[in-house]
Amino acid sequence: MRIGVPERLAAGTPGWTREADVVVVGTGIAGLTAALRLRGQVGKILVVTKDVLSAGSTQWAQGGIAAALGPGDTPTEHEIDTLVAGAGACDLAAVHVLVNEGPEAVRELIALGANFDHSADGELSLTREGGHHRDRIAHAGGDATGAEIQRALVAAIEAAPEIEVIQHALAVDLQLDAAGAVAGITLHVIGEGQRDGVGAVRCRAVVLASGGLGQVFSQTTNPAVSTGDGMALALRAGAVLRDLEFVQFHPTVMYLGPESRGQQPLISEAVRGEGAFLVDFAGNRFMQGQHELADLAPRDVVAKAITRRMLAEGKPHMWLDARHLGREFWEKRFPTILATARSHGVDPVTELIPVAPACHYASGGVATDLWGRSTIQGLYATGEVACSGVHGANRLASNSLLEGLVFSRRIAQVLPGELRPQTDPAPDPRVPGVIDAGVRTAMQATMTDRVGVLRSAEGLGSALASLDDLAGTPGVEGVPAWETTNLVSISTALATAALLREETRGSHWREDFGVRDDAGFSGHFDVVLSHGAPVATFRAAPATDGVTVPE
Repeated sequence: MRIGVPERLAAGTPGWTREADVVVVGTGIAGLTAALRLRGQVGKILVVTKDVLSAGSTQWAQGGIAAALGPGDTPTEHEIDTLVAGAGACDLAAVHVLVNEGPEAVRELIALGANFDHSADGELSLTREGGHHRDRIAHAGGDATGAEIQRALVAAIEAAPEIEVIQHALAVDLQLDAAGAVAGITLHVIGEGQRDGVGAVRCRAVVLASGGLGQVFSQTTNPAVSTGDGMALALRAGAVLRDLEFVQFHPTVMYLGPESRGQQPLISEAVRGEGAFLVDFAGNRFMQGQHELADLAPRDVVAKAITRRMLAEGKPHMWLDARHLGREFWEKRFPTILATARSHGVDPVTELIPVAPACHYASGGVATDLWGRSTIQGLYATGEVACSGVHGANRLASNSLLEGLVFSRRIAQVLPGELRPQTDPAPDPRVPGVIDAGVRTAMQATMTDRVGVLRSAEGLGSALASLDDLAGTPGVEGVPAWETTNLVSISTALATAALLREETRGSHWREDFGVRDDAGFSGHFDVVLSHGAPVATFRAAPATDGVTVPE
């Protein structure tokens, strides 16, 4: 069997051309931080977003941002919790960078204008989430942290006229020069006057901050724009993608029924951090004895426990009990979640909340070093689109916003000094194509059923065969088909790596290889595209959860 996906998107000849020094793709915390930090260090900065400036995954982040900001807490303790959650697959140096630079980065975000919650005595209000042994989650508006961060960053961008923003722009493909380095990027822009349609931006560097791949699955907490565009664009250009098999399924996503598709309501881990707990249909608390942190165990542990109980009882979901928190607490601490749940007919103040795991976060992505550099010269990646190494096999709660913040700052430290003179795009030998948008639903069902929480060789092999069939369905150029092509491309790469990792580690759960195998699989699967087929190579690395972290 051979999986064949387009080596570049069929998109027509660019009808317009622009020039910039740096193009930033994405307008969440990672992209906007990168643009703001690069301001004044490079010439022309062009920021592009597939939706509007305020859209993307950042605005949906409820719980908060993790950093050692509280009394008695230390970066070392944060580091240990991150390494344990990552199940031995983290990059120790990357985690060290994250936790040590994180507190300063959060303080700078506050100085920028992000209004975090404070206690009555004026101290920063901190809470706890799964996998953390300390209260270190800073939050805003109770459960509207992402929205507040996005508001502050958008305000800063709008006050920076030297940064140009193009909205409704889908990044199509990179343009490479004769040496294989970035020379530009093609975009499809809708409703932007003279830039309408497919065009090209000649540039000296591209920073990918385009988010994740949640729409690969039928149910996800990710917004509709999360179609893996940045990962697929990088894969087609020859970049290495790493750790794609480690997809985190959030354990407590509100269950809306068997027919519900797309973005689902997230019930933040912070609700359990404030005392809520999981129960089965008989009212039994089943997380007791599963882990020392019980209901606040790392997300992979909780997601697996819920899934096991669902299978054992033949039920489509379990329950989250937060009734004892009381109306006043709900209205102050979790107003957004409360309103959302009520809009779906459930009042958490008086009723149990139906929950089930759903796709939440891609721990893998475009492989980068400690400064956000990819394997292609001039291409940087940050945030969920990247694999910096900090998350390993399972992201620790609320480390995602911190990762985008910290590594975008680091990119801005090195990129200006690494800018090459503008070069011309070389003739592109990649075979263009596009997959029919109509296969998207079938692809999502395949990935959910066979590459979701529970995986096996039989299911993964079957999924790859189905994806092969879907990839062979040609489509008509346009945003729906381009997004579908990106999704199928990333799905094939993800399933390829998942099939080869014959163990259970973190968020990767193999029914046929139910234990972790450090002797055979301590390390990473790197995926590249070769003649339309994803090829995975294992790169051995010592496990990091047993590392003694220095003070």
